[in-house]
Amino acid sequence: MALRIGDEAPDFTALTTRGTIRFHEWVGDGWAILFSHPKDFTPVCTTELGYMAKLAPEFEQRRCKVIGLSIDSVDDHKKWSKDIEDVGGHTINYPMIGDSDLAVAKLYDMIHPNATGAANTRTAMDNATIRSVFIVGPDKKVKATLTYPMSTGRNFDEVLRLLDSIQLTAKHQVATPVNWQQGQDVIIVPAVNNEQAKAKYPEGWTEKKPYIRVVRQPK
Repeated sequence: MALRIGDEAPDFTALTTRGTIRFHEWVGDGWAILFSHPKDFTPVCTTELGYMAKLAPEFEQRRCKVIGLSIDSVDDHKKWSKDIEDVGGHTINYPMIGDSDLAVAKLYDMIHPNATGAANTRTAMDNATIRSVFIVGPDKKVKATLTYPMSTGRNFDEVLRLLDSIQLTAKHQVATPVNWQQGQDVIIVPAVNNEQAKAKYPEGWTEKKPYIRVVRQPK
């Protein structure tokens, strides 16, 4: 069954480069990003993992943990990390899940449930759909998903922007318009009526349409 926004992120226990974790327990009362890769020692993924290591402090400021996954063993991940640091200039500072049995990939509906075969005999193309990002909230629900082809590097600045938007909605009941960036105006969600909005935003708002009420981004 497909994993959709609003579903509970499946819990699992897995071996990582930082020991064994139980996912829900590891997430704790904060946020988490799980992002996946079809194979170790692949070019696009190598660049992504290094850039995520660079951004990890930004996610930490937002109480968001980062965890990677690739369809190879933890030992292979540790060897790969040397290349990642050489290419990207940053040491991997988050755990990487070893998913050589495809267990988490199947649990998160990233690959056909009948897929089989040892990790060391499978190619990246065999695992091509394992290129997803999941943002998970403190309630362990999936808040957003992204899936890219192997040939296109993911934009993790966009993932950070997406997290900022989701966290604003969770805290202040606002939505963010097209191409929104941190600090720009936001939209009061329709679920907040005008009376409630007056209490939340006594300075008022700009009403572009009855259903588009623009207000300064709350702190």
